[in-house]
Amino acid sequence: MNLGLENKIIIISGGAKGIGNGIAKILAEEKAIPIIIGRNENDNKKAIQEIIDNGEKADFVTAELSQPDECKKAIDEVVKKYGKIDGIVNNAGVNDGVGLENGSYEGFMASYHKNVVHYYLLVHHALPYLKESKGSILNIGSKTAETGQGGTSGYAAANGARNALTREWAVELLPYSIRVNAIIVAEAWTPLYQSWISTFENPEDKLKSITSKIPLEKRMTTSVEIANMAAFLLSEKSSHTTGQLIHVDGGYVHLDRGLG
Repeated sequence: MNLGLENKIIIISGGAKGIGNGIAKILAEEKAIPIIIGRNENDNKKAIQEIIDNGEKADFVTAELSQPDECKKAIDEVVKKYGKIDGIVNNAGVNDGVGLENGSYEGFMASYHKNVVHYYLLVHHALPYLKESKGSILNIGSKTAETGQGGTSGYAAANGARNALTREWAVELLPYSIRVNAIIVAEAWTPLYQSWISTFENPEDKLKSITSKIPLEKRMTTSVEIANMAAFLLSEKSSHTTGQLIHVDGGYVHLDRGLG
């Protein structure tokens, strides 16, 4: 797409798999240097090796982002090696099923640490460097904050917080020309989603019942489609776009799913 991202240092939490990995690959194709932050070193190594084998650049930091101290250590490691940060993609998280009736205080708070506390901490620690670069922040969110899902209070609440932080940071960071946006994901095909579908007695029937409700083309959103929007929002091609919650979902949230 030639988005002018060459040699931009862009951190991607949870970038070894799924949507985060799709974003890392597209950014590398655009000649940026994606820095994957994830808990599993082997997964991190495998992800960046695929990018390197394609003749592009990438790097990783191994960190457990649900532990607050690890967030600062990860940012410090990136800055020590590269001396700058041009963008952050907050993506890591898990729909962990901490519900209201069957949940607990401990589980609810743990869900927040898995799904939104590190969004805040990574940006908090990276902010001095983002101010220098007039960088861009992208939060990956979920439809659950808007539609509900049932049985996942922690994850839904964390995604509501992601949306609110997107707008709040966009306002606070206006003086520094730092843009902040979010991509809201609905039904996207990832390894985690595939694992969830496989838990049903008739996975193919379950998947068909879901895709039949997706207005555009009755299919799942791909990681590449999300990643293309991510690269655009991180680039100067979207230079006057900030504070936006952009749904890349085939119309799932906002269009009538009774269509067709």
